[in-house]
Amino acid sequence: MPARDESGDEALYVLTAVLLTPAQFPSVLGDDYPEACAALGLEPYRNGYGLVLGQDGGGARWTVVTDDVSLVACAIATWDCGMEYALAIDDRTVVASLPGWPLAVAVAAPGIPAPHDPAPDPGLGDASRAPLAPPDAERWGPAQRRLGADEIALQWAVWREQVDSDVTFVSPGEKPHGGVRRVLEEARGYLESPPPPGRIRSAFASGDARTLRADGPGWSLVARTDDIAFVLLDDAPGEVLPVGRGPELPGLLTALDELAVRPL
Repeated sequence: MPARDESGDEALYVLTAVLLTPAQFPSVLGDDYPEACAALGLEPYRNGYGLVLGQDGGGARWTVVTDDVSLVACAIATWDCGMEYALAIDDRTVVASLPGWPLAVAVAAPGIPAPHDPAPDPGLGDASRAPLAPPDAERWGPAQRRLGADEIALQWAVWREQVDSDVTFVSPGEKPHGGVRRVLEEARGYLESPPPPGRIRSAFASGDARTLRADGPGWSLVARTDDIAFVLLDDAPGEVLPVGRGPELPGLLTALDELAVRPL
């Protein structure tokens, strides 16, 4: 990376790409897959999309949406292995070209102007919409809460070391944090009334364990099925609340994992 995609009328210098599927989507966009699609004006197509972030020849930021998910998944896997992959999108698979980037991108294409949003042009269809932009890192809200949960999932060992090994689900004689109690009740509610696709996601962890992500109105939960959980709340800025195993959590996590969407 970057790669140059010349499949369209103008070259797109590809900087990165992400998947937008029920099992994997940028958390900044929503609590579930349909909500993430709606943020981009897309239909929640079952097979999902690939989002390709790049710059045009003038340096403008663009997010190209393709329904060729396997192509984008292949590119991401190759890049993750430290190998080069020239991602070229077939025009016939392009669903939309959206101005801006929904995620922060730390790199830029060489030899062209610095990244900037394209100027509005009603004649360009999708380009007439407000440019996509990553969430403001200086404020706390749903996007930041979900990003925090993502970070915990990625750095589980680091966060787990900060919690006493004997933390319990509910300490004797105490009630759990009010927000945590609400989250656990709403998560249990998913067992009776399954939520939209992507609201619960499961990914590989060590051994036979799974990393579980669940989101709901104002909250995110990240857990290992063989360990504890962490809860983040919109109304508790920057706080990470641990939830110990105890007698209840293991069964809840197992049941949620059975409902979860898993990457193919």
